[in-house]
Amino acid sequence: MNPNVRSAYMNNSVSTANPQRLLVMLYDRLLLDVQRALGAQRAADHAAAYPHLIHAQDIVAELRATLRVDDWEGGPGLASLYDWLLTQLVRANVQRDPSITVECLPVIESLVQAWHEAAGLPATA
Repeated sequence: MNPNVRSAYMNNSVSTANPQRLLVMLYDRLLLDVQRALGAQRAADHAAAYPHLIHAQDIVAELRATLRVDDWEGGPGLASLYDWLLTQLVRANVQRDPSITVECLPVIESLVQAWHEAAGLPATA
């Protein structure tokens, strides 16, 4: 696909998505970034892993910053999970350790599944 067409499609998808869909898109991208980083780490290509881990960290930091912890009883637990995940992603990047990245995957996969279900969207493959 032409990069310009892809970019226009993505911009349109984001600008027209409802808040639930935007959240799901963020989680999907988080999972993709961590999977790509892990692949690069396993290939000992740390230069390729770095931007994926940084982007994943940015996503988690944004999710944490926008979380209204006091608005629901699960807020503090989700905040703690985001804090742990952010710490692990930073460690995985600094230490160039794929085993740390692997530890993050089931947590992220569970979050992706939960938010897909909450938004009434099909789970990702």
